[in-house]
Amino acid sequence: MCGSSADPRQVAAAAPRPAPGSAVDPIALEPVDEIVITTLVDNEYDALLTGDERTTRAPFSVGHAPAPQFLTGSTTVGLMAEHGFSALVSVRRGTTTTTLLFDTGLSPGAMVTNASRLGADLSGIQAVVLSHGHFDHAGGLAGLAGRQGTRSLPMVVHPKAWTRRRLAVPGHEPEELPTLSQRALEAEGFAVIERREPSLLVDGCVLITGEVDRTTEFEHGMPASHQEWTGSAWRHDPLVIDDQALVAHVRGRGLVVLTGCGHAGAINIVRHAQRLTAVRALHALLGGLHLSGPVFEPIIGPTVDALTDLTPGLVVPGHCTGWRAQHALAAALPEAWVAGSSGSSFRLAA
Repeated sequence: MCGSSADPRQVAAAAPRPAPGSAVDPIALEPVDEIVITTLVDNEYDALLTGDERTTRAPFSVGHAPAPQFLTGSTTVGLMAEHGFSALVSVRRGTTTTTLLFDTGLSPGAMVTNASRLGADLSGIQAVVLSHGHFDHAGGLAGLAGRQGTRSLPMVVHPKAWTRRRLAVPGHEPEELPTLSQRALEAEGFAVIERREPSLLVDGCVLITGEVDRTTEFEHGMPASHQEWTGSAWRHDPLVIDDQALVAHVRGRGLVVLTGCGHAGAINIVRHAQRLTAVRALHALLGGLHLSGPVFEPIIGPTVDALTDLTPGLVVPGHCTGWRAQHALAAALPEAWVAGSSGSSFRLAA
């Protein structure tokens, strides 16, 4: 904790854990024919971005809103951007397509508003996956509950997602972060499924990593100001142990890894997915990589180097990646790097 000697158990927990060789219990991840990831919420929205054969951008105009200041009485609206992340994930195997919601953004309204403007039917999702319990990934659950009614909707979470957390920055009053309520979510119709271990969804076609092994020497986690409540005291929470990613294996291409914040470290996450599945090729990495700010910018270099060695076909960093890391990744991986934006869809096919 800030201003006190570290507990040896905390130091041990924060240190990288060696995980050599193959996974003890390898995951038989069934290959898929296609995965489409649509970013419903990201930190940015750029209506002028262009697409390509695998990237579809939202049109400049996605609707209209009343505005009496204009001659027509209305004006064009775009999509919402906020400090949060949410993605709609559609997985196709043969003629069967399953749709999942991965994270829900910061505010109650942004995700459902963007989905509506994009014509995305949230009533068709078959499960929700939370990457972790931070409020900028779970705030949209309130808006989703209002749209879904009371029908039971599976929601996969790590049991530590309910952890009370705060930011205790030196020189400032500690600020407690909004904490999810399992009781409230279940009352709204969510069927909560807690898993620490890897989970297979969609008939074995989608892997939720569960807790990620920390094996790199440079991905150290959160600073001392990020704290958790133990029930009796606040202590440093470096690991955000509930951080997990979504993984699919596109037939003949390799792994597609989708992160929320990537608190476990982008390279730790990819290596963990490779180890679990015994699939070495990384086809795509999308989502938040948490490389923004003075605490994390020193690890941009080794992260970019390690990711370059993995030769991904597509890299779409978003949310908390930060502009310095975006520039470094774009320079190192010019053929793979693609700018993210609310409303962008990425189609990866066998």
